[in-house]
Amino acid sequence: MARVLLTRPVPEGGTDPILDAGHEIVLAEGPAPDLAGLVADVDGVLCMLTDRIDERVLRAGAAARLRVVSVAAVGYDNVDVAEAAALGIVVCNTPGVLDETTADLAFLLILSAGRLASDAERDLRAGRWQGWGITDHLGRDVHGTCLGLVGCGRIARAVARRAEGFGMEVLHHSRTDTGAPGYVAALPELLARSDTVSLHVPLTPSTRHLIGAEELALMKPTAVLVNTARGAVVDEAALARALEKGDIFAAGIDVYSEEPAIDPDLLAAPRTVLLPHIGSASTQTRTAMARMASQAICDVLAGRTPEHLVRA
Repeated sequence: MARVLLTRPVPEGGTDPILDAGHEIVLAEGPAPDLAGLVADVDGVLCMLTDRIDERVLRAGAAARLRVVSVAAVGYDNVDVAEAAALGIVVCNTPGVLDETTADLAFLLILSAGRLASDAERDLRAGRWQGWGITDHLGRDVHGTCLGLVGCGRIARAVARRAEGFGMEVLHHSRTDTGAPGYVAALPELLARSDTVSLHVPLTPSTRHLIGAEELALMKPTAVLVNTARGAVVDEAALARALEKGDIFAAGIDVYSEEPAIDPDLLAAPRTVLLPHIGSASTQTRTAMARMASQAICDVLAGRTPEHLVRA
């Protein structure tokens, strides 16, 4: 029997593969547990994207019995993958299972930000709504407009399928030519042509602040920016300034650079829909993510190759 550290509670049924395999689960306690002090006595770790699995944690585990770290997320920038590989620790993630749910959320932001839904709701709740007015809460149409996708992975393609139902022209940009209709080789061109720009890239050194002041200045003043990827892909201070100045129309954001802290300027910026990182937050999807992460741990401990192996 192996021991598996669970860094946070997961939805019911999420750890069934571990329990069914006869392994023991150790639940970390508190909002910020000392993982380096816990990994020395476990064979596997099931962690969340908020858990920093750095060199200190990995070395503490490798010095004892740690064999696998499984992240219940698509992104794995919270794990020092290179160090894990050097120490012989397997890293896994959970791509695919959350694509459709996250695409639903991205399209929710496209609609909500474009139609100023949050502004309208705030006015209603605060008692500022005085009844229907022909010039009140004027947003921008989504149907029949141009959607620009930055990145062309599974989630981006799922968003594109939803956009087809709204009669949108869909463009996409990625580092390599996809050969698919709508490919735009230059990011500045995609930004300039799109009525809504939706971000779907991993956080890497090359994508950090991919969208900054210069890129925002290229967008239409009627355009909407949506980010469901990683917070640091956007320069949040530059985005707040662009919204204040009216350089872009609105923004829908689900991820932030320093979660759970939010840039005060972004919080105060007009025409924003700000959500607390709920892209994959449905009961079905979060449970499936936990089960997939659990199964990966079981596979490694049984000497099998996991389905989704992260390579350095």
